[in-house]
Amino acid sequence: MAKMEEKNIIHDCSRGCVTGRADTGELLCDYSPGCCKLRDFNWLAGISDPKYSNLYEVRFKNTRKGFYENTSRQILKTGDLVVVEAATGHDVGIITLEGPVVGRQMLRNRFDMETKEVRKIYRKARPLDLEKWQEAIARENDTMIRARKIAADMGLDMKIGDVEFQGDGTKAIFYYIADERVDFRQLIKVFAEEFRIRIEMKQIGARQEAGLIGGIGVCGRALCCSKFITNFQSISTQSARCQDLSLNPQKLAGQCGKLKCCINYEVPVYVDAQNSIPQLSAPLEFMDGQGFLVKVDVLKGIMWFSYEKGNMSNMIPLSVDDVRKIKAANQKGVKPATMLKDREESGTIDFVSSIGDDSIDRFDKKKKKKKRKKPARPQGAKPSAGKNQEKEQQQ
Repeated sequence: MAKMEEKNIIHDCSRGCVTGRADTGELLCDYSPGCCKLRDFNWLAGISDPKYSNLYEVRFKNTRKGFYENTSRQILKTGDLVVVEAATGHDVGIITLEGPVVGRQMLRNRFDMETKEVRKIYRKARPLDLEKWQEAIARENDTMIRARKIAADMGLDMKIGDVEFQGDGTKAIFYYIADERVDFRQLIKVFAEEFRIRIEMKQIGARQEAGLIGGIGVCGRALCCSKFITNFQSISTQSARCQDLSLNPQKLAGQCGKLKCCINYEVPVYVDAQNSIPQLSAPLEFMDGQGFLVKVDVLKGIMWFSYEKGNMSNMIPLSVDDVRKIKAANQKGVKPATMLKDREESGTIDFVSSIGDDSIDRFDKKKKKKKRKKPARPQGAKPSAGKNQEKEQQQ
């Protein structure tokens, strides 16, 4: 197989492939799983099942995928570029999964083979198919910019986020965002006259747009919506409250402008932990005063109290079991002596940073002090009087 020239290699992360020209000028395309959005892992590799032997998962641009059947009985494998059946014409995609795991993906995506049609894989992509495919891809950016200008001139309250051309270049999908219902019947006519292709309008949400575009989150990793999330669940500020997160819109909002999807990840853990926390409707009663609840460490099961209401300077930690015992004693009319005694017995619990008690400057290299060189004494010069006196004292 001919090798690509390094200077002509193009990484198309929106489709998960690498394209380039061979020494002979032939167009070559290879699968690049490292930059695939919604990349899958075949955890059933090596296991055969006749029911799914001819079923494959094929991916297209960004997060669009589909399930196809190999009716031609060709030998196909993961990473092959194939020509597949489309509603009109044909499309070009990359095989990302094969074998029994495809059945699992169908079940996960609620794809029923009895009610939904499984389209066909025609053949492996030929050089002519790849040339048409790349020509169609090259038109996407200019088409999107022109489509945005047309929509703005027509005064439509919508945003065109992405354009995806079909493999044969005869059809394009326009992904748009709109807060309200948009009548784009006239817009489709203008697009058809302008671009001379079949038009399909597909409305998406802000989170889906972030998944299409991709990016890096504040955690330093790729956005979850572009890596593995396919079903977007509703997220409310109650999910942040149960985790004691600061209700700061700038910190809670993601790149899509909505609440971060990761807020929902640990909600069940906090809900289960909060069920073990005793509910206090009144302060705890002690002989030396009342203990007001200041804050709760849900996961550690520690409740912090203070003798002064709203004062966070002198907080005293009590475990959940101790709070239950004190609450039960108060209900019987018994008041413990003090919270301080309980703290001395159980030991003081302090907040420790993630790096422990070490200083943050431990990573800095300590500079060694350079010894100053004494000036050379000229030949024949007598030593100073101070040094002669030191020698006499030593003698």
